[in-house]
Amino acid sequence: MKVILAGTNIDADVLQDLLAGAPPRSDATPETLSAAYARISRHPEPVDELRRQARAEVEKARLSNQAIIFKMGHHSVAEHAVFNFDILGVSRLAIEEVEHFRLCSFTEKSQRYIKLEDDFVLPQEIRHAGMSELFVKTVRAQNAFYLSLYDRLKPHFFDKHRDLAAHPRNRAILEGWAKEDARYTVSLATEGQLGMTINARNLELLIRRFAASDLDEIRTLNRALFALAKSIAPSILLFTEACAHDALTYRELEKEAGRLFRRSEEKKGKAAREKGSPVRIVQAPRDGDVRVLAALLHRVSGRPYADCLKKALKAPVAEKKKLLKTAWRHMEFYDFPQREFEFADLAFELVVSAACFAQIKRHRMATLTVQPYNPGLGVTVPPSFVEVGADKEFLEIVDRTNDVFARLRKKTGRAAEYVLTNAHRRRAMLKANARELYHISRLREDATAQWDIRAVAGRMSELACRAMPLTFLLLGGKDAYPLLYKKVFGRFPKLSPPTFWQGE
Repeated sequence: MKVILAGTNIDADVLQDLLAGAPPRSDATPETLSAAYARISRHPEPVDELRRQARAEVEKARLSNQAIIFKMGHHSVAEHAVFNFDILGVSRLAIEEVEHFRLCSFTEKSQRYIKLEDDFVLPQEIRHAGMSELFVKTVRAQNAFYLSLYDRLKPHFFDKHRDLAAHPRNRAILEGWAKEDARYTVSLATEGQLGMTINARNLELLIRRFAASDLDEIRTLNRALFALAKSIAPSILLFTEACAHDALTYRELEKEAGRLFRRSEEKKGKAAREKGSPVRIVQAPRDGDVRVLAALLHRVSGRPYADCLKKALKAPVAEKKKLLKTAWRHMEFYDFPQREFEFADLAFELVVSAACFAQIKRHRMATLTVQPYNPGLGVTVPPSFVEVGADKEFLEIVDRTNDVFARLRKKTGRAAEYVLTNAHRRRAMLKANARELYHISRLREDATAQWDIRAVAGRMSELACRAMPLTFLLLGGKDAYPLLYKKVFGRFPKLSPPTFWQGE
């Protein structure tokens, strides 16, 4: 693992001096910006003067930050300090933990576009349990199968899509399809890297949560991040110790849940094996369309919400459609519905592969909670594995992996998840408002989207349209948008996405 502080924001006047060759200076820290901006609310001087004062008295600025954050509880001033980190040599499992934090920016090495080698993390928990040989042997077998699969899938996709392969510009796309399918066999221990941009307030939260992690890799990463940030801006990273709320709450809830479900199973007998769709809608407002319409009326009518809700409830379907069409008339494929569409929420339960989850977690305006990876939920087998006759070999790798997971679980607890593959599944809950569902659908249902997430997003859209048929009349991928628009308005929009087939 390697963590580098790649950058931080500092006052522009300091930056100009440094670029001009001035010697190092003590005010090259984002703390002066936080202190100066914190003073805006109570000091009449122009903000550029407040910045000058903070630069002139760095220690005083630091004391001010501590007082404002600790004594007054105004953590928002820490958001003016921003850090950029290079994070290298961490596992796919650790990257999922990092990207759990929503108000940050991440760009990571993609297993869809980059051919993987035999790089993986050997967790400390597995070393200490004396099970390194078993773990390494299993992961290397997975990686060898990945390389073999890629060599078989690449010519398969070129042959299957000869029309695309005829044009050199499409060859990278076909190679990418082979890579993104082959990766289903590699483990969550696979090494990755990412760039992270995070403000000090969210960094403090990340550090505190990571200090309570049950994975050694996360705690190691945490110490590196904290040491680098504290050396630059000690006054705005104050609450960094693990606390009982983060360390114990979910563990205690797990015990209570185990007690409740044991009691239930004792009364009813062992629960039957779960059946049904991997995508279920578990929460939707009965009056979702009306809520959106009432919010739109409230924005523009100058009337109380109660009047708007009453009018929306009583309006004929034709009037409701007319109002929505007015909201959508000028919308292009890159636009999204107005903020008023956020007043209706839907929640879904998903059973998805690790490969699919890696894409779902990117939608940070939604609420996403997850259970641990569970071999009992099965695996997602790419259709291309069946097409090249590799599905049985793949399932043999999966069976071997599941056996090793069970053995590791007894001695290493959660660290056993490192050996599971991108095909293994976990159960998640995703809650999104109607506006965010449009974003998910446009991106993940598009013809260019990866097949696994496209299937999940398509099922979510299908269920959403049943729950709120008016609000989601234009729900679909970018490629489908022109036809959806034409169905509602009788004409195409002015612009079409680049992937749209111009056949009509």
